[in-house]
Amino acid sequence: MNELVIILGAGESGVGAALLAKQKGFDCFVSDGGQLKNAHKAELEENGIEFEEGTHSEEKILSAALVIKSPGIPEKNELVKKIRAKGIEMISEIEWAYRYIGDSRVIAITGSNGKTTTTALTYHICKHAGLDCALVGNIGISFARQVANDPKPLYVAEISSFQLDDIVTFRPHIAILTNITEDHLDRYDYSFRNYINSKFRIALNQQSSDYFIYNADDEVTVQHIKEFPILSNPLPFSMRKELLQGAFIKEQEMTVANSDEKLQMSIYDFALKGKHNQYNTMAAGLAASVIGLRKDKIREAIQSFEALEHRMEHVATVRGIEFINDSKATNVNSTWYALESMTKPTILILGGVDKGNDYAQILDLVKEKVKAIVCMGVDNRKIHEAFQNDVSVMVNTGSAAEAVHASFQLADKGDVVLLSPACASFDLFRNYEDRGNQFKAAVREL
Repeated sequence: MNELVIILGAGESGVGAALLAKQKGFDCFVSDGGQLKNAHKAELEENGIEFEEGTHSEEKILSAALVIKSPGIPEKNELVKKIRAKGIEMISEIEWAYRYIGDSRVIAITGSNGKTTTTALTYHICKHAGLDCALVGNIGISFARQVANDPKPLYVAEISSFQLDDIVTFRPHIAILTNITEDHLDRYDYSFRNYINSKFRIALNQQSSDYFIYNADDEVTVQHIKEFPILSNPLPFSMRKELLQGAFIKEQEMTVANSDEKLQMSIYDFALKGKHNQYNTMAAGLAASVIGLRKDKIREAIQSFEALEHRMEHVATVRGIEFINDSKATNVNSTWYALESMTKPTILILGGVDKGNDYAQILDLVKEKVKAIVCMGVDNRKIHEAFQNDVSVMVNTGSAAEAVHASFQLADKGDVVLLSPACASFDLFRNYEDRGNQFKAAVREL
C-alpha cells in the first residue's frame, strides 16, 4: 500500500493515528509546526515513522492521499485551506480509528460541559459490570492508539466538537449529548449556530438500531433537535418532567426507563454530588441500561465512582476554609454549575484567556453566593466590568500561589475558596491541569 497518509499535529491523537496507519501498512508521515514531546518523538522513531517538527513540508503534504488533522488545528489555517482546495480527503483521528474497529461498538459522549465526567462514569459502570472496554478520545489515550495496540469490543469515547467536525462515517451505537452552551466560538467564526451544528454531528450517521441520549432540560438542545434528521432512538433525561422512555429525577429519586425494566435509585446514593452531576449520572445510567447491564451493577458503580481530578475536587480544609479545585471549568457555564452547587459563602477565583465570555450568565449566582472575587489572569478588565457593581471585594493576582494567598486572607472559617476560572488557562499555565496542580500545591503550602 503506497498511499501516503499525512498526519498533521503530533500530540496524543496524531501519534495514535500514525501508529494505526503504520500497522495497517500505509506509508505515513507526521508533520508538526511546533516541537514534539520527547516521549512522542521516541515512539515515532521506535516505530520507524517519519516525522518533522517546527515546519510543514508543503509539497509533500499536498501529495497525500489522505490527511488526518489534529483537532487543535483550525480550518482557517493556511495549510488546511490548501489541502481543502486540492480536494484531498481530510479527517479526524476519531474517524480514522473508527474505520478499523470492525464489529466493535462505541459509546460516544459530547457536550459543552459534563462530558468528561459522564464519559468516565459510563466507563466505570461498564468496567464494574465486567465488560471488556476502553476509555478513549479526549480522556484516556487516543482512540487510534487503542485500536492499534489493544482493540476492544467496546469503546467509551469523549469527543469534542473539533473532532466531530472532521468525521465522515463515524457512527456510535450510543451517542450522548450532555448540553450545548456557548464555547469555542473563536473556532466557529463567532457563530453559536455553527457550534450547535457541530455538536449534533455526533448523531449524523446513526441508524434506527442506535440510541441518542440527550438533556431534555437543555434549552438549546431542545430548540434545535428537530432541525437534524436523527434516525436513532431518542432517550431524553430530565429533572423537570417524568418520562416513559429515558431518565428522570423526581422527589430525589432517579428512574431510568429504557424498556419495560426500570432502574430506581436515590440521588443521596450517588457518589457524585451537585445538580450538574445528577444530569451526568442520568446520562451514564441510561447508556449502561441500553447496553443491557444489570441494575445492581449499575447501582453499585454509581455509588462507588470517584470524582475526577480538577473537576469540583476537594483539595483540603485549612483553618475551617475549604478549597475546591474546578480548574476544568474553562467556560462560564461550567462555573455556573460549580457556583450552583455551593452552599457556603464563596471566594471565587476567576480568570485566564477569555473565549468571548458572557459573565451575565453567572451574575445572579455571584450576587447570591460570592463574597469576593480573586482574578487570576494577565488581563482581568472584563471580569471587573462584569462584577464591580455587585461584588465589593475584587483583587488581581498573577499566579496560582498569589491567588491562593489572597483568597485565604479574604476567607473566614466556614467559607469555601473555589477555583472555577470560566476561562482557558494559556496565559499563565500550560493547560487546565497545570493550573489545577499549581493551585493544589499552593493550598498544601498554606
